[in-house]
Amino acid sequence: MTCSENRVARRMQQLGLRAIQAKKFKVTTDSNHTKPVAPDLVEQDFTAHRANEKWVSDITYVWTDEGWLYLAVVMDLYSRAVVGWSMQRRMTQQLVVDALTMALFRRGFPSGTIIHSDRGSQYCSAAYQRLIKTVGLRCSMGRRANCYDNAAMESFFHTLKVEHVHRQRYRTREEARVQIFEYIEVYYNRKRKHSAIGHQIPLLMETA
Repeated sequence: MTCSENRVARRMQQLGLRAIQAKKFKVTTDSNHTKPVAPDLVEQDFTAHRANEKWVSDITYVWTDEGWLYLAVVMDLYSRAVVGWSMQRRMTQQLVVDALTMALFRRGFPSGTIIHSDRGSQYCSAAYQRLIKTVGLRCSMGRRANCYDNAAMESFFHTLKVEHVHRQRYRTREEARVQIFEYIEVYYNRKRKHSAIGHQIPLLMETA
Protein backbone atom coordinates (compact mmCIF):
# COMPACT_ATOMS: atom_id res chain seq x y z
CA MET A 1 0.00 0.00 0.00
CA THR A 2 1.41 3.35 -1.04
CA CYS A 3 0.71 6.39 1.13
CA SER A 4 2.44 9.51 2.41
CA GLU A 5 4.17 9.96 5.76
CA ASN A 6 1.54 12.54 6.73
CA ARG A 7 -1.28 10.04 6.18
CA VAL A 8 0.52 7.48 8.32
CA ALA A 9 0.99 10.12 11.03
CA ARG A 10 -2.72 11.02 10.96
CA ARG A 11 -3.82 7.38 11.16
CA MET A 12 -1.41 6.69 14.03
CA GLN A 13 -2.77 9.71 15.90
CA GLN A 14 -6.36 8.55 15.36
CA LEU A 15 -5.50 5.06 16.62
CA GLY A 16 -3.50 6.32 19.58
CA LEU A 17 -0.25 4.79 18.32
CA ARG A 18 3.20 6.19 18.99
CA ALA A 19 6.44 5.29 17.21
CA ILE A 20 9.23 3.70 19.24
CA GLN A 21 12.23 6.03 19.31
CA ALA A 22 15.70 4.54 19.07
CA LYS A 23 18.23 5.54 21.71
CA LYS A 24 21.53 7.17 20.83
CA PHE A 25 24.48 5.05 19.76
CA LYS A 26 27.01 4.38 22.50
CA VAL A 27 30.55 3.21 21.73
CA THR A 28 31.58 0.19 23.83
CA THR A 29 34.48 -1.15 21.75
CA ASP A 30 37.85 -1.16 23.50
CA SER A 31 40.28 -0.79 20.60
CA ASN A 32 43.00 0.92 22.65
CA HIS A 33 45.30 -2.07 22.83
CA THR A 34 48.48 -3.34 21.21
CA LYS A 35 47.19 -6.75 20.14
CA PRO A 36 47.48 -7.73 16.45
CA VAL A 37 44.54 -6.86 14.20
CA ALA A 38 43.32 -8.46 10.97
CA PRO A 39 42.72 -6.78 7.58
CA ASP A 40 39.22 -5.83 6.48
CA LEU A 41 38.12 -8.58 4.07
CA VAL A 42 34.52 -7.34 3.89
CA GLU A 43 35.01 -3.62 3.13
CA GLN A 44 31.35 -2.81 3.84
CA ASP A 45 30.12 -5.39 1.32
CA PHE A 46 27.50 -7.16 3.42
CA THR A 47 26.20 -9.36 0.62
CA ALA A 48 26.84 -13.11 0.41
CA HIS A 49 26.00 -15.66 -2.27
CA ARG A 50 25.73 -18.71 -0.05
CA ALA A 51 25.41 -19.70 3.59
CA ASN A 52 28.65 -19.69 5.62
CA GLU A 53 30.44 -17.40 3.17
CA LYS A 54 30.57 -14.38 5.51
CA TRP A 55 29.73 -14.10 9.19
CA VAL A 56 29.73 -10.90 11.24
CA SER A 57 29.99 -10.56 15.01
CA ASP A 58 29.71 -7.86 17.64
CA ILE A 59 28.88 -7.18 21.30
CA THR A 60 26.09 -5.09 22.77
CA TYR A 61 24.80 -4.45 26.29
CA VAL A 62 21.43 -4.69 28.02
CA TRP A 63 20.53 -3.05 31.33
CA THR A 64 18.83 -5.04 34.09
CA ASP A 65 18.01 -4.21 37.70
CA GLU A 66 20.98 -6.41 38.62
CA GLY A 67 23.37 -4.53 36.31
CA TRP A 68 24.63 -4.93 32.75
CA LEU A 69 24.21 -8.08 30.67
CA TYR A 70 26.48 -8.36 27.63
CA LEU A 71 25.37 -10.09 24.43
CA ALA A 72 27.70 -11.32 21.68
CA VAL A 73 26.15 -12.40 18.38
CA VAL A 74 27.35 -14.12 15.20
CA MET A 75 25.22 -13.55 12.09
CA ASP A 76 25.36 -15.20 8.66
CA LEU A 77 25.18 -12.44 6.03
CA TYR A 78 23.58 -14.71 3.43
CA SER A 79 20.31 -15.17 5.32
CA ARG A 80 20.81 -12.68 8.18
CA ALA A 81 20.18 -15.59 10.55
CA VAL A 82 21.73 -15.38 14.01
CA VAL A 83 23.82 -18.56 14.12
CA GLY A 84 25.64 -18.00 17.41
CA TRP A 85 25.17 -15.96 20.56
CA SER A 86 26.35 -15.75 24.16
CA MET A 87 25.26 -13.70 27.18
CA GLN A 88 27.39 -12.99 30.25
CA ARG A 89 27.62 -10.42 33.05
CA ARG A 90 31.13 -9.41 31.96
CA MET A 91 32.49 -8.42 28.55
CA THR A 92 35.33 -10.95 28.33
CA GLN A 93 37.08 -12.93 25.60
CA GLN A 94 35.03 -15.98 26.64
CA LEU A 95 31.87 -14.11 25.65
CA VAL A 96 32.90 -13.94 21.98
CA VAL A 97 34.53 -17.40 22.03
CA ASP A 98 31.26 -18.95 23.21
CA ALA A 99 29.21 -17.14 20.55
CA LEU A 100 31.56 -18.28 17.79
CA THR A 101 31.67 -21.82 19.17
CA MET A 102 27.87 -22.04 19.01
CA ALA A 103 27.94 -20.84 15.39
CA LEU A 104 30.57 -23.45 14.49
CA PHE A 105 28.58 -26.32 16.00
CA ARG A 106 25.32 -25.20 14.42
CA ARG A 107 26.91 -24.81 11.00
CA GLY A 108 28.99 -27.98 11.01
CA PHE A 109 32.40 -26.31 11.36
CA PRO A 110 32.67 -24.76 7.87
CA SER A 111 36.17 -23.99 6.55
CA GLY A 112 37.17 -20.74 4.90
CA THR A 113 34.28 -18.69 6.26
CA ILE A 114 35.07 -15.00 6.79
CA ILE A 115 34.34 -13.95 10.37
CA HIS A 116 34.19 -10.15 10.56
CA SER A 117 34.18 -7.97 13.68
CA ASP A 118 35.55 -4.74 15.07
CA ARG A 119 38.99 -4.40 16.64
CA GLY A 120 37.82 -4.81 20.21
CA SER A 121 40.19 -6.47 22.64
CA GLN A 122 37.88 -9.49 22.96
CA TYR A 123 38.13 -10.20 19.23
CA CYS A 124 41.90 -9.69 19.24
CA SER A 125 42.37 -11.94 22.28
CA ALA A 126 44.55 -15.04 22.12
CA ALA A 127 41.66 -17.42 22.85
CA TYR A 128 39.43 -16.04 20.10
CA GLN A 129 42.20 -15.89 17.51
CA ARG A 130 43.34 -19.40 18.41
CA LEU A 131 39.82 -20.74 17.81
CA ILE A 132 39.63 -19.04 14.42
CA LYS A 133 42.96 -20.51 13.29
CA THR A 134 42.20 -23.97 14.65
CA VAL A 135 38.97 -24.36 12.66
CA GLY A 136 40.20 -22.62 9.50
CA LEU A 137 38.13 -19.43 9.47
CA ARG A 138 39.35 -16.18 7.86
CA CYS A 139 39.52 -13.31 10.35
CA SER A 140 38.43 -9.85 9.22
CA MET A 141 38.24 -6.59 11.20
CA GLY A 142 36.85 -3.16 10.41
CA ARG A 143 38.67 0.10 10.92
CA ARG A 144 39.09 1.58 14.36
CA ALA A 145 36.07 3.50 15.69
CA ASN A 146 34.05 3.05 12.49
CA CYS A 147 30.65 1.46 13.14
CA TYR A 148 29.81 1.48 9.42
CA ASP A 149 32.39 -1.26 8.83
CA ASN A 150 30.08 -3.60 10.75
CA ALA A 151 26.78 -2.00 9.79
CA ALA A 152 24.87 -5.27 9.33
CA MET A 153 25.56 -6.27 12.91
CA GLU A 154 24.73 -2.78 14.18
CA SER A 155 21.43 -3.02 12.28
CA PHE A 156 20.53 -6.24 14.08
CA PHE A 157 21.26 -4.73 17.48
CA HIS A 158 19.17 -1.69 16.57
CA THR A 159 16.27 -3.98 15.62
CA LEU A 160 16.62 -6.05 18.79
CA LYS A 161 16.61 -3.00 21.05
CA VAL A 162 13.86 -1.02 19.31
CA GLU A 163 11.51 -3.99 18.87
CA HIS A 164 12.17 -5.66 22.20
CA VAL A 165 14.78 -4.49 24.73
CA HIS A 166 13.70 -0.84 25.02
CA ARG A 167 10.11 -1.95 25.65
CA GLN A 168 11.04 -4.15 28.63
CA ARG A 169 12.23 -3.83 32.20
CA TYR A 170 14.41 -6.78 33.16
CA ARG A 171 14.48 -7.38 36.91
CA THR A 172 17.23 -9.98 36.67
CA ARG A 173 19.89 -11.00 34.18
CA GLU A 174 18.24 -14.40 33.91
CA GLU A 175 14.96 -12.79 32.91
CA ALA A 176 16.79 -10.81 30.22
CA ARG A 177 18.56 -13.97 28.99
CA VAL A 178 15.29 -15.87 28.61
CA GLN A 179 13.49 -13.07 26.79
CA ILE A 180 16.38 -12.27 24.45
CA PHE A 181 16.77 -15.98 23.68
CA GLU A 182 13.08 -16.13 22.74
CA TYR A 183 13.38 -13.01 20.56
CA ILE A 184 16.37 -14.41 18.65
CA GLU A 185 15.48 -18.08 18.30
CA VAL A 186 11.67 -18.06 18.30
CA TYR A 187 10.86 -14.75 16.60
CA TYR A 188 13.79 -13.24 14.68
CA ASN A 189 15.26 -16.38 13.08
CA ARG A 190 11.97 -18.17 12.41
CA LYS A 191 9.22 -15.56 11.99
CA ARG A 192 10.53 -12.06 11.27
CA LYS A 193 10.79 -11.01 7.63
CA HIS A 194 14.06 -9.22 6.80
CA SER A 195 14.26 -6.44 4.20
CA ALA A 196 17.90 -7.16 3.32
CA ILE A 197 16.96 -10.61 1.98
CA GLY A 198 13.85 -9.62 0.05
CA HIS A 199 11.49 -9.74 3.05
CA GLN A 200 12.10 -13.43 3.62
CA ILE A 201 12.44 -15.18 6.97
CA PRO A 202 16.14 -15.93 7.74
CA LEU A 203 16.08 -19.65 8.48
CA LEU A 204 13.30 -20.38 5.98
CA MET A 205 15.35 -18.68 3.26
CA GLU A 206 18.18 -21.18 3.74
CA THR A 207 15.85 -24.18 3.41
CA ALA A 208 13.81 -22.83 0.48
